[in-house]
Amino acid sequence: MRGLVTALRTLTVLPIPGKEAVRFCSALHWFPVVGLLLGLIQAGAGYLSMAAGWSEFAAAVVLLAGVLLTRGIHVDGFADVADGFFGGGNVERRLRIMKDPAVGSFGALSLVLLFIFKWVVLVKLISLGLYDWIVSGVVLARLSQVLLASSLPYARNEGGTASGFVDGAGPLHLVSSVSISFIILFVLFNGIFLPFGFALLAASVSVAFSGFLSLKKIEGVTGDVLGASSELTEALVWGAGAVFFMSLC
Repeated sequence: MRGLVTALRTLTVLPIPGKEAVRFCSALHWFPVVGLLLGLIQAGAGYLSMAAGWSEFAAAVVLLAGVLLTRGIHVDGFADVADGFFGGGNVERRLRIMKDPAVGSFGALSLVLLFIFKWVVLVKLISLGLYDWIVSGVVLARLSQVLLASSLPYARNEGGTASGFVDGAGPLHLVSSVSISFIILFVLFNGIFLPFGFALLAASVSVAFSGFLSLKKIEGVTGDVLGASSELTEALVWGAGAVFFMSLC
């Protein structure tokens, strides 16, 4: 259970009692469960906000809840990755830029585009009552972090904030987190394969793209990369849900 405590403290602002895990990588087993908790809170906030009959406002509430519940750490990672990957000419410079707390032009532009895209697809999901897709996006976003941490090396030789999660991560963490995520999605989609598979496809594309780009740009992953992958996966899964149900209409 210490892994769950570490996962909750790492991924949320919730005040969680208990001792941290001895090895941070043990928290990876619980990432999808924390994603489920966050997704339910965000979807619930959107559902309650929809009582006013204003889907645009409800979508904004879902976004705001996601940022507040996570301290914006994944959003920050998304901006840092955009600055580093597209502003640096070599691996060392990219890693140095990503470590800089200041947000550059690439980072600022990427955040604007990310939030516009998320808001647009959330408006559609909420207007259609597809709160299960909102939750599934948050769950798969956390799974994406486990997949990358378990599959790729840590990019900084000197270590870093996320090195404790990446070091020691392996097949066991991957299998357990994937299994838990599949069970969660199976329940969310009532065992219906088509939306289940469509959500997984969108998440797979996101993880594959994030992993390929990270290997090419910095030869591994960092905490910023894991956060950026989470944001990208969430956006693509939500977008896939909107497209999927619009195609059925």
